[in-house]
Amino acid sequence: SDHMENIYGYLMKYTNLVTGWQYRFFVLNNEAGLLEYFVNEQSRHLKPRGTLQLAGAVISPSDEDSHTFTVNAASGEQYKLRATDAKERQHWVSRLQICTQHHTEAIGKNNPPLKSRSFSLASQGSCNSPSVQRRPSQNAISFFNVGHHRLSSGKRVPLLQPDHLVDVREMMSQAEGQQRDLIRSIECLPVSGHLTSLDQDLLMLKATSMATMNCLNDCFHILQLQHASQQKGSLPAGTTISWLEPKISLSNHFKNGAAQSFSAEINKPASVREEQSISEPGQLTREAEEINPDEELEDVSDDKEDDLGAVEEQRSIILHLLSQLKLGMDLTRVVLPTFILEKRSLLEMYADFMSHPDLFLAITNGSSPEERMICFVEYYLTSFHEGRKGAIAKKPYNPIIGETFHCSWRMPKSQVVADAGSNLSALSSSEQVTLAKDLEGQTELDYYTVKFVAEQVSHHPPVSGFYAECLERKMCVNAHVWTKSKFLGMSIGVTMVGEGLLSLLEHGEEYTFSLPCAYARSILTVPWVELGGKVNINCAKTGYSASINFHTKPFYGGKLHRVTGEVKQNATNTVVCRVQGEWNSVLEFTYSSGETKYVDLTKLPVTRKRVRPLEKQGPFESRRLWQHVTESLRDGDIDKATEHKRALEERQRNEERLRAETETPWCTKYFLKEGDGWVYHKPLWKTLSTVQTQQTDNN
Repeated sequence: SDHMENIYGYLMKYTNLVTGWQYRFFVLNNEAGLLEYFVNEQSRHLKPRGTLQLAGAVISPSDEDSHTFTVNAASGEQYKLRATDAKERQHWVSRLQICTQHHTEAIGKNNPPLKSRSFSLASQGSCNSPSVQRRPSQNAISFFNVGHHRLSSGKRVPLLQPDHLVDVREMMSQAEGQQRDLIRSIECLPVSGHLTSLDQDLLMLKATSMATMNCLNDCFHILQLQHASQQKGSLPAGTTISWLEPKISLSNHFKNGAAQSFSAEINKPASVREEQSISEPGQLTREAEEINPDEELEDVSDDKEDDLGAVEEQRSIILHLLSQLKLGMDLTRVVLPTFILEKRSLLEMYADFMSHPDLFLAITNGSSPEERMICFVEYYLTSFHEGRKGAIAKKPYNPIIGETFHCSWRMPKSQVVADAGSNLSALSSSEQVTLAKDLEGQTELDYYTVKFVAEQVSHHPPVSGFYAECLERKMCVNAHVWTKSKFLGMSIGVTMVGEGLLSLLEHGEEYTFSLPCAYARSILTVPWVELGGKVNINCAKTGYSASINFHTKPFYGGKLHRVTGEVKQNATNTVVCRVQGEWNSVLEFTYSSGETKYVDLTKLPVTRKRVRPLEKQGPFESRRLWQHVTESLRDGDIDKATEHKRALEERQRNEERLRAETETPWCTKYFLKEGDGWVYHKPLWKTLSTVQTQQTDNN
């Protein structure tokens, strides 16, 4: 009885993008089954600013943080609320769920069970069929108004009777037949001409009609569950009615999507149960692990994403997904269908941007600040071609918080322009000892080693940190990237928020840089990637900077993947180099001396990264973590890949919920928060500084 007492207090309520979050005074009226809110506590005696009927509602703690939750009413109205802390959120969620369960069961107990009747939608293709003719006694309004009646003691609310549900089902059957006729009419149109079956407005109409029928069916099944509760008894404690799987077959658009139900736990593959049972990452060792490059082997996998057939076959899934999106909508938390995934994690994709280590190592060879800035621009512009695998716009796996990726490259010294001031003899004796330990067991030092480590340091927002270094060349790069995705209509835009820092310790120079936006275009046909936006590279010490523009293709004319840029000396505003071309084809560098250099990216040699075998990787290293998803995608088993992917994502949500409830902060493994950014815990500029300090102390 204590749990059914009214509760009240201040919560923050999200209004819209303009107004944002506002404090409002909320009252949970358990007797009436209502959640009401007022401007403040003093106006509580006035009419509520808003009221939600809790019967049939869904109360959902948000996974974006430990304070937010949503109340989704059966009428379709939603409140997005935020408590002051995790404890207060749990208090409100628990009381709301108890109240919701109580009033939902009350509706079910006051309604007799549904009459046994089966409906065949396959035979309802004609609107003139006698079985779907509307009878005068039908009253659709009574169906849709059920969520708007307030429950109060002493009053009996008009309830939906079984024959009304039969009428509604027949109306839905008729609408479903009309929707099928619409789809057939569109698909029978020619593929060329003034009005085609691929017209974007018609495709959107198909998607919207599918989503509408699915939404109506979800509502119908909530009512069915309410009636069934009388036969099955009370719902388990703490549960509420949630959205159910559709019974109406709206073509095959759920085949590989995010709305499939899975078999019982006992029928799941052992690999899925293993994915779900991996313990909380915080309970595993969070100590930074030193990876021995000698344990890494040259990568032999070749997962080129050049299969265009899958996208064409799954267009209906894309249409269904589009029907649920709005322009400008943040896609960070949208679950995308599995078939559009690349067979690699986003962390590994960042590593693939380092596939030309010879150009990376050559930066420090420049004899002047001007040369080094130009070398960095050349490396920067050549990194995107290999980072994108194949022409199709597929999406890498979203990393799980705590996920890591390690690899390295071995670059023969003969393939890097030699410089007398940058070889091993330039290192101090103490640094040579450190280097010798790092390369212990190697018989020859005929190559440079570039090490790479990446870690997913945050889930909301999704932030990745990555770091690469070459001890022999005294250079390293540290970066953190937050990916923000938005729906733009017929394309998807991804903004790369963050900053990178290249350190050339031999010269005492630091170069800051940003990353361009990426766009997936033509998502209804054959999606492709283009880059866009302006990025800047700056070196405060030397006064040199570079401004690079990635041009998106205009609506009419123009070239794809065009890029232009210039390097200048800030003090004199003198342009010392101009660059133009395509970032995935040929680049032209024109220097102040009049000399011109062409770089054909399609002919640049790619150095394969070295990765530890799966059996030597930790449970949260990318390839081992996603191995079952990757194997299923390679085998073409999309359903199985979806099941493994869901198991990982569900485990992450459960772990985050547990941390919120226990107020346990997440501890990163390799990166530390510094200001607004993330920095590798043992960057080269710190380790070499420590060695030099120890050398000075010994002297």
